[in-house]
Amino acid sequence: DDYGEEMLRIKDRQGREMLYGPTNEELITDVFRSSVKSYKSLPQLLYHIQWKFRDELRPRFGIMRCREFYMKDAYSFDLSEQDAVISYNKMFYAYLKTFHRLGLKSIPMKADTGPIGGDLSHEFVILADTGESKIFADKRIFEVPIDEYKNENNSLLKMRNEFSKFYAVTDEKFNQEDFNKNVKKDNQIQTKGIEVGHIFYFGDKYSKSMNCSVDSKDGKKTFVKMGSYGIGVSRLVAAIIEAKFINQKMKWPKSVSPFEVVIIPSINKNDSSSLDKAHTIYKELKSKGIDVLLDDIEENISNKFKKHDLLGIPYQIIIGSKSTNDQFEFKEVEKDSQMLDLNNIIKILKN
Repeated sequence: DDYGEEMLRIKDRQGREMLYGPTNEELITDVFRSSVKSYKSLPQLLYHIQWKFRDELRPRFGIMRCREFYMKDAYSFDLSEQDAVISYNKMFYAYLKTFHRLGLKSIPMKADTGPIGGDLSHEFVILADTGESKIFADKRIFEVPIDEYKNENNSLLKMRNEFSKFYAVTDEKFNQEDFNKNVKKDNQIQTKGIEVGHIFYFGDKYSKSMNCSVDSKDGKKTFVKMGSYGIGVSRLVAAIIEAKFINQKMKWPKSVSPFEVVIIPSINKNDSSSLDKAHTIYKELKSKGIDVLLDDIEENISNKFKKHDLLGIPYQIIIGSKSTNDQFEFKEVEKDSQMLDLNNIIKILKN
């Protein structure tokens, strides 16, 4: 009932109502309830990565908003609210670090908890003109460093408090009066963004209603305190493209690029020397554990350049007119090329 029409429902041949999982709070509570009985087993963090289904009103933007999407969802179980907030802060930090490793500047914004419930929630939003969410923020929140914080309780609390000092909300929680009151005119930003992650703390909402308790130290039954944490993995692919695609060029972050480097030889039917060199380099890079693609398709090299600007493999080795016996044109997408020998190319790729 809470989820409303977005929950995808079906009926079987006996007319029994069934549904596809839009999220898995109830199922994971049942898994925990059937296997953990004592406070000694806490804290616990359970996660899985699987397909979720929602009856979206307007599926659109390719894989950005879908009725079927790939999701990483995690769930924390703690004995007290104090412990549960520590788990929440750890995931807050882990999400920021994860998106940072993907080359994305994500901003944690206070969010509505929606049908999942609870009183503490943050969306992680990256800025993009094609985003569905309207963003209202103090521009100083974009300057909060995350590298100086460590994964320990006091540091994590300090980090979350640092972000909380600055106003940042999506349109669902936006209030013009609060915005003007909390943010100076010069620091106000109104823009668009894409939600790439969402975390919630909802206490004992599910554990209480599903009778999920553990024996505490004094022998009393205690309902566990829970949080949930989700990343739309398939949506993230589209979000990275939106954030990284500039002027007909795409550059995947190295952490998710399908290949680290592509070899682009100029292929001439009457002269196989460039292709022979490409095969030699390919074997050498593979032997060094470097994930490499060799483009051995017979087509004009300028067409290859356009194609690989779109494909977005971050590094290119070009074997063409500028190449010599031991030096090749090496290029990072969106940067100038340089002439290097293979040993130096390998050093750069390894580092």
